[in-house]
Amino acid sequence: MSVCISRSDHHLALRLVALTQGGLPLLDDPWAWLAEQLGISVESTLDLLKHLQAEGAIRRVAAVPNHYRLGYRHNGMTVWDVADVQMPRLGELIGAQPFVSHCYRRPRRPDWPYNLFAMVHGRSREEIDSYREHLRFLLGDACRGDEMLVSSRILKKTGLRLTPAP
Repeated sequence: MSVCISRSDHHLALRLVALTQGGLPLLDDPWAWLAEQLGISVESTLDLLKHLQAEGAIRRVAAVPNHYRLGYRHNGMTVWDVADVQMPRLGELIGAQPFVSHCYRRPRRPDWPYNLFAMVHGRSREEIDSYREHLRFLLGDACRGDEMLVSSRILKKTGLRLTPAP
């Protein structure tokens, strides 16, 4: 169900996202800080967060660890050529693996037959290679081909960042 919010609430919601997308400050009461920044009460701030979650605009408010600082310095985008009719089942199977952080269906291209993409992370090249082998085992005969694109250097690493409209 979709609930419309007023234009002023929409602007407030964008400001809330802009203020929180990089993380909340580590304070005794981060909600009071956020409410002060927005110029509304803590109760209204929490209500707005609940509304945005109910609408699906935000999934959750949570700590986001830096996997590089935790030792997970290796990653690879595994790409798979699987039959389109099997994609729903296989995509769910691959996406359910604990070492897969992202799993997508993408269109094939003339010189690129792969349609299932899954990002894996590990502490070593050997670890991500073993994850690729495990995914290959899970896909079995449904896998007609695969590759793994390994990162060699981070050029930029951020999620989408929104800025509020003026």
